[in-house]
Amino acid sequence: MNPDADKLWLAPRWALAILLAVLGMLGPFSIDTYIPAFSGIAKSIGATPAEMQQTLSAYLFGFAFMNLFHGALSDSFGRRPVVLWGLAVFTLASLGCALSQTIGQLVFFRALQGLSTGAGIVVSRAVIRDMYPPALAQKVMSQVTIYFGVAPALAPIVGGLLFVHLGWHSIFWFLVAVGVILFTANFRLLPETLHVSQRQPFEVRHLLRGYWDLCSDPRFLLLAFASGVPFNGMFLYVLAAPAFLGERLALEPTQFFWFFLLTIGGIMAGAWVSGRMAGKVAPKRQIRDGFFIMLATSLVNVLANFLFEAHAAWALWPIAVFAFGWALMMPVVTLLVLDLHPTRRGMASSMQAVIASTANGLVAGLITPLVMHSTIALALTSILMLSVGLVAWVWLHARWPEIGRMVAKDPA
Repeated sequence: MNPDADKLWLAPRWALAILLAVLGMLGPFSIDTYIPAFSGIAKSIGATPAEMQQTLSAYLFGFAFMNLFHGALSDSFGRRPVVLWGLAVFTLASLGCALSQTIGQLVFFRALQGLSTGAGIVVSRAVIRDMYPPALAQKVMSQVTIYFGVAPALAPIVGGLLFVHLGWHSIFWFLVAVGVILFTANFRLLPETLHVSQRQPFEVRHLLRGYWDLCSDPRFLLLAFASGVPFNGMFLYVLAAPAFLGERLALEPTQFFWFFLLTIGGIMAGAWVSGRMAGKVAPKRQIRDGFFIMLATSLVNVLANFLFEAHAAWALWPIAVFAFGWALMMPVVTLLVLDLHPTRRGMASSMQAVIASTANGLVAGLITPLVMHSTIALALTSILMLSVGLVAWVWLHARWPEIGRMVAKDPA
């Protein structure tokens, strides 16, 4: 924690949470806005559904690759420069997407977007831990998740309206405007939260040692898998939205927002409850509760899809409840990850994001195209994604039962 943290941000705590949430939401916002226009983009540039799916994969793999470096760079040069450079590149990449005329151009600039957007979510987590002690950090992390949820809920609505009235290029022009606004806001408001005494040398040998320390620590890997892979249990449905919502549930593009509204509502509710539990409930109990909710919901979802034909009246709710369980545990697991190696919080946040986004990329590029046209296959794949994270957490709990046992109490 920065020893001068109380002097860096004098405005209310919720205001910093909003600023960091807006940074963190840039990644999912870049996905959700253009999903309603999938079919329109494909027709306009002569792309196949598989080629359009690669615009998601390119973005996610770009996100995963650059996340290897965002945190390490912020540990050496500070949080603020990494955020500002990331926003600048995102704005230019969005401009490239807006001007694209072929699928190849769109895939390239989507990859460039992915390379840049990770800076926001990776660095914002490190900023929170720079500024606040554990229990208070969990509350702020939960607030960030709540505010973060507003944008993805609005994104498909905005994307659908822009597509219907102005065409698909307007969606990326809108993202250009978002990039300019965020750069300006963070240039003026975001403080440098990494204390000079806590900066790490930017040397290849030192960086490689840091990566090795993290990747050879089974506690870190298990926590990263426990938090990152289960997310795909609901993200799978986001990636499959054009087929799941449009084909299987017969919803119009302008109706997609119901799915996102319910899912993000689940995330926001889970994050709110997580914040209320901070400092009162042991982290491991909160994680257990989150996994129990996700597992029970997934089992119900699988059973319902085997017994009934999917219908919008019930098929969206299990995903929303699953999102609630994930958001309940996510802030806690993230803080446990960051505190395993306190001197390398930026790098730890990076590596956590790499594992999560690599899983996201595999699900987007390989798994989703195979299962997106069957609601039963989607439900089974969702519970499989959850099972990977659940096994990781059970393994960690059995081997290191002391992790997450104590309730974090902040000084008065």
